[in-house]
Amino acid sequence: MEDLSEKTIVIAGLGVSGRSALEVLQGRAKRIITVDERKPEADLHSFEDVDWDRVDIVVTSPGFNPRTPFLLDAQRHDVAIYSEVELAWRLRAANERTGKPAPWIGITGTNGKTTTTQMTSAALEACGLRAPAVGNIGNALSHAAVDPTNDVLCVELSSFQLHFTQSLKLDCAVITNIADDHLDWHGGMANYAADKSKVFCAVKRVLVFNADDERVSRLAAQAVTAPGCRKVGFTLHEPQPGQLGLSGGWIVDRSDGTGQPVRIAPVADFTHLCEPDGTPYPHLIADVLTALALARGMGADLSAALEALRRFSPGDHRIETIAQLPVKGGRSIRFVDDSKATNAHAANASLASFAPGSVVWIAGGLAKGARFEQLVAHCHDRIKAAVVIGVDQKPILEALRTQAPQIPVHVIDPADASTVMQRAVEAAGDFVQAGDVVLMAPACASMDQFVSYADRGDQFAVQARRWVSDHGAK
Repeated sequence: MEDLSEKTIVIAGLGVSGRSALEVLQGRAKRIITVDERKPEADLHSFEDVDWDRVDIVVTSPGFNPRTPFLLDAQRHDVAIYSEVELAWRLRAANERTGKPAPWIGITGTNGKTTTTQMTSAALEACGLRAPAVGNIGNALSHAAVDPTNDVLCVELSSFQLHFTQSLKLDCAVITNIADDHLDWHGGMANYAADKSKVFCAVKRVLVFNADDERVSRLAAQAVTAPGCRKVGFTLHEPQPGQLGLSGGWIVDRSDGTGQPVRIAPVADFTHLCEPDGTPYPHLIADVLTALALARGMGADLSAALEALRRFSPGDHRIETIAQLPVKGGRSIRFVDDSKATNAHAANASLASFAPGSVVWIAGGLAKGARFEQLVAHCHDRIKAAVVIGVDQKPILEALRTQAPQIPVHVIDPADASTVMQRAVEAAGDFVQAGDVVLMAPACASMDQFVSYADRGDQFAVQARRWVSDHGAK
């Protein structure tokens, strides 16, 4: 544990991570100064009031990008900048059973982080370990790091958190995928990928990577790990030696060093991760493969881990059927909430899970500078119609116009945010027939018209259930 008893520390922002850092630093630092322009309880309400000559460390919120003026001021004064992740790593407490700090499993990537983190936690806890899911998932990491009862930490890591993190040496780590996202924050794809790749530095036990993602595979190949660390690729195809993948409807492992294929479990066992007809959602099965590789890297019992993953159900707003209208012939109209699909890569995975021509797609929001031509070109055969919401509609509309002009489009006037979801669901309902899916996988952030992606999903669920109730059995 780092000695901070003579340090003056500025905590920038009193959100979840900032409050946790404040609580953990109480009694550990000489002086703590909190700065938040919007929180009356903060010590200072402007970064211009900070005397950087008297500060040793600033613990920054993920909301502040590296070009933020106060961070540049701190750097000019040779003040160390820590993310909450860096602070937590430096303050790790010894586990009460082993006498050593609990190992960390680091999970990052553009998509799939939260589900993979939750799955890995569930698999390890099924083996009798205290292994909470923490970090970017919403559960404060710094508190977990100083808790001596934790055996393993399953840590979701965002690229924002990783930017100001320098010291990590994880026991197991994965990059699930890398696609265009948050490029405005990072200043480009190269910077974004470089921040993600920090999880691979000096990994001790198992480095897991997406073998179907060329950029991730390249980062894994270049990574310098600790002696004895294994590199395990996961794939949704036939696995090669050193990989975990799918073959003949089974999860097959060829990662044990011999390259010999070992059948692990039928894909059909994971009923919560499949369509009603048994068709698996590819991106969720990829999360299963990732969690298995990470849990086994920590020595988890295979049968216990598999049983936990068979029982696992994805969290709210993750490709979740939230309402359905029975139709004669047994082919219901379903409403599926994937509000967590906040970028094109995630929306692509979601759309690709459904049958051709069956999806009425609700899309749009804050585009964050992204383009959607590739998404529409890849998934146009799945889309029956599109309903476009949000204040930043032009990028989605241009992609639909240029890549799939045959798809009917209904544009929701963004003027009244309070009724946007009601109008979107009503518009979607005009397109559906038996067997269709109204899918909200917006490919955009939510904060233009909603509090969060969860708020957006909740409002979609309310309006979908109202639509089903209003229309009754057909």
